[in-house]
Amino acid sequence: MVFGDLFLEDVREYRKRILEKAGMNGVFPLWKEDTPKLARTFISLGFEAVITSVDSNVLGKDFAGREYNEKFLFDLPVNIDPCGENGEFHTFVYNGPIFCEKVYFKKDVLKLKDNRFYSCDLLAAKLRK
Repeated sequence: MVFGDLFLEDVREYRKRILEKAGMNGVFPLWKEDTPKLARTFISLGFEAVITSVDSNVLGKDFAGREYNEKFLFDLPVNIDPCGENGEFHTFVYNGPIFCEKVYFKKDVLKLKDNRFYSCDLLAAKLRK
């Protein structure tokens, strides 16, 4: 199983333990990569993503629902990892060079969950022709 984990050793070890019980191995191709460089490479390669959740302890709710692009990276506070590796935000990747088709969706209303996380749920949308 392939994971995009970058730095959190405890998460990596947890995943490896669970997979081992199932007779599987984990692969971590991005492990210890430079996140500013990785973020810009992701964008320059043509991947498209949307921010689906932000931790309000470190980011404002206005970051939820935004596109993951150069403007988003520019607007991030300097103490926030550009890949959200410390749980600052989560994304949904909906298009890119390895996709057979773009995933179409509509953004739902912003919701505050657990009195901490602003979430922008995504709803399936029909393919555009």
